[in-house]
Amino acid sequence: MDAFLASRVLTKDDDWADAIGRAVSMQAAADDVVRAVVQQARRNGATWQVIGDALGVSRQAAFQRYGKPIDPRTGEPMNTTPLPGAAELAASVIGDLASGQWTRVTEQFDPAMRDGLSEEALAAAWAQIIGLSGAFEGRGEPEVTRAGDVTITNTPLSFEAGDYTARISFRDDRAIAGLHILEGQTP
Repeated sequence: MDAFLASRVLTKDDDWADAIGRAVSMQAAADDVVRAVVQQARRNGATWQVIGDALGVSRQAAFQRYGKPIDPRTGEPMNTTPLPGAAELAASVIGDLASGQWTRVTEQFDPAMRDGLSEEALAAAWAQIIGLSGAFEGRGEPEVTRAGDVTITNTPLSFEAGDYTARISFRDDRAIAGLHILEGQTP
């Protein structure tokens, strides 16, 4: 089967851009087939656990990728498309935290965050993490999902003596609706 699929995209000439384009088209078509099978499985009563097991992911990951949540406030399907550029926003916020740019971070807070977390409290929280785990060393790639009215980013953080996850939630206007530094790295 792999040889058959490869024969559809590999060429004898050096037009690799065209071959890659055909491979990406096949990948998109395969994703469409998986989505259709998952939807049919759900219509026929398959649980998210069964689907997740078949996909090799958790039931929550399967739901987040293929589910169609209904907003309990309206009865309408929820927007599940993450905010464009959320990974870059999260990286910028983490960069500002690491460089002590507390004002730049708090200026991005939505009103509820501004009321709940001052610049001084943010600086003190970051200092507490440094006190527990040493200097900030770097970050990994953010994982981005949409939940309800916010886009949630989970970014692995590395310190000298500990690992954390920065969970930052963004509203559609790009304001920060939540900022948590969690001990350990989320899967």
